[in-house]
Amino acid sequence: MSGSGGAAAAAVSSAPPAQDEGMTWWYRWLCRLSGVLGAISCAISGLFNCITIHPLNIAAGVWMIMNAFILLLCEAPFCCQFIDFANTVAEKVDRLRSWQKAVFYCGMAIIPIVISLTLTTLLGNAIAFATGVLYGLSALGKKGDAISYARIQQQKQQADEEKLTDTLEGEL
Repeated sequence: MSGSGGAAAAAVSSAPPAQDEGMTWWYRWLCRLSGVLGAISCAISGLFNCITIHPLNIAAGVWMIMNAFILLLCEAPFCCQFIDFANTVAEKVDRLRSWQKAVFYCGMAIIPIVISLTLTTLLGNAIAFATGVLYGLSALGKKGDAISYARIQQQKQQADEEKLTDTLEGEL
């Protein structure tokens, strides 16, 4: 490894670890599996999209193949073990918050659809878009329980009733 690559790797490893943001281990693996499956579907659909004479379809297919590479690089760096910077990129992506990953993955999946709206681009980017949606859902957090929700609603209702009685007493 060169001196600058080693310094970059040392800087990455000394940075604080990513926050879990309340994601369970199985949900984290579900997101990663969805990313790998999305990369595979993008790559296959991108190849099929490039077999045409329409330039926009070719551009969308190339973009989909690039999406597949980026998804594999971010979600499964062991698939790109012969690329020197794969682990560094994966560590930086792991430090991103869930909503940032969601915006990035959904944006990557929408661009080929905007370029060429075909069934191949829609189906090929569906799983990659679903990966972004899964990360977005994890950014929202866990659903609250019914007891605490009912307690909050009861407190709001009592506060509203007190305001109503105060305004009625003020009018008299």
